[in-house]
Amino acid sequence: MRSRIFHPTLAGLLALAVMVSGNAWAANHREAPITALDHKADITDVFAFVSYDDPTKVTFILDVDPLLEPSNGPTQFPFDPEILYAIRIDNDHDAIEDVTFEFRFQTEIRAPGVFQGLLGVAGGVPAPDNSPAGVPPGTPLLPPAITALDGPGSEGLNLRQNYSVTQARGFRSSDGRTVLSEGRTLFAVPSNVGPRTMPDYPALADQGIYDLSQDVKVFAGTVEDPFWIDLGAAFDTVNLRTDAFETGVPGVLSDLQDADDSRNFAPDDVSGFNVNAIAIEVPISMVTSDGQVHSASDIEATIGVWGTTSRPRVKIRKAPRFRPFLSRTTVQVQRMGNPLINELIIGIGDKDRFSKSWPRGDSRFASYALDPLLARALNAAYDTLAPGVLPVPDPPRVDLLPLVQYMPPIAAPGTPTGPVADLLRLNTGIPPTPAVQRSRLAFLTLLDDDPDNDDPAGFPNGRRVSDDVVDITLRAVVGVLAGPDFNRFPHNRVGDGVNANDASYREVFPYLGYAHSGVTSRHVDPGEPGCTGTCP
Repeated sequence: MRSRIFHPTLAGLLALAVMVSGNAWAANHREAPITALDHKADITDVFAFVSYDDPTKVTFILDVDPLLEPSNGPTQFPFDPEILYAIRIDNDHDAIEDVTFEFRFQTEIRAPGVFQGLLGVAGGVPAPDNSPAGVPPGTPLLPPAITALDGPGSEGLNLRQNYSVTQARGFRSSDGRTVLSEGRTLFAVPSNVGPRTMPDYPALADQGIYDLSQDVKVFAGTVEDPFWIDLGAAFDTVNLRTDAFETGVPGVLSDLQDADDSRNFAPDDVSGFNVNAIAIEVPISMVTSDGQVHSASDIEATIGVWGTTSRPRVKIRKAPRFRPFLSRTTVQVQRMGNPLINELIIGIGDKDRFSKSWPRGDSRFASYALDPLLARALNAAYDTLAPGVLPVPDPPRVDLLPLVQYMPPIAAPGTPTGPVADLLRLNTGIPPTPAVQRSRLAFLTLLDDDPDNDDPAGFPNGRRVSDDVVDITLRAVVGVLAGPDFNRFPHNRVGDGVNANDASYREVFPYLGYAHSGVTSRHVDPGEPGCTGTCP
């Protein structure tokens, strides 16, 4: 095995990615009490990766508002104009933001008397000859189908949102702010109502990709949820299924199943759902400490990324005809760096405190990682099947702590480790992996015996939309990164049996799949065979 070439701190990095992750692997889909009651402010996933088609750029994605049912009208799921959405970057290894991209939305109701937010029919619909009194025959009743975000073809966008993009520098913007969208009107892409209303949704959605100043691209709108997981099994006290696996062992894939990144063997309970996404692609030089592009061996190459949602500190509701009063100062509702941290590691009594705190103070939560309950739960569950079959490392799991610091093999040797902090660390000098070599297991590919299949450009070196963070974190928590005693079967084949997303990703910005249609979408329910794409 090539595990000997793995720097020992990667074991900690990935293992803590599981431990310090979240809600039984549901990548922050309603993981804390405060966000279970405030879906709009709930961050589901954060992604950061070197752009596939241009290694001089980096893409950041912030997904919010989980488990959106595509058919749930009549207003679908706009962004919340009261929320400040932010993507924050630390580039000097102190867990304090140095560059921030802020997004604010505005909503316009263009036809207040119309019953639905999005509607239209090809050619439009006039009142018929037998129109009831009050509306003469020929009077336009329904607008043409929606084919544009603005101008002709946009009349059916009754509920329409636009947004601004601001770059801030320094802690809490102390070094200045630049409105990147100055002079532009950027429209958010609406949900996919269906083929009658939006006959060519991909073409409509692509209109929502904007080129801004300083070689920046942005996108905001509803997309299909890029995450995948067997939620039912995960939340039934880690009840990984048996009948989905050729091994006959719960949650243990065979070699053939594990090598198949194209299909699923258990239900994907996020399939068919949408999510609201904000994506921004910027030159790497815009986010490094010295404004330069660096090789992977330079300490300046590695950055830390996290997302936040914040609401006005004070809101006073007035009479219905008046807008509420909102204070200018905000309070953070949610934050996310690594996937799964708040769910799996942080105790439920501290989840809201974690959500509202800043990464630089995460040492107060470090004790949760030293003896993770998830590791003990998996050890006990498998022991009932075959005593001793799934041993896990003994506590204290100090080997896990490097996940929350700047250390090799992600950061270059000599990089200041910084404080303990939940940041998604990305070495911007590691080039993107070609599509044919890309693996859902990302960094774990460095543990096998085939160097030709190495894929170092994914989680926990940042995170791409196609990284299987569930299987990666499961294997890390049971110890595959702790050495040869744990990097063996069944430890290195533990997984939930969901190996692929239910829709195709794009290979160019914004890299996300198009929103599911409210008419044709479906979900793979527990008990159904797993499937991807078009299900039988």
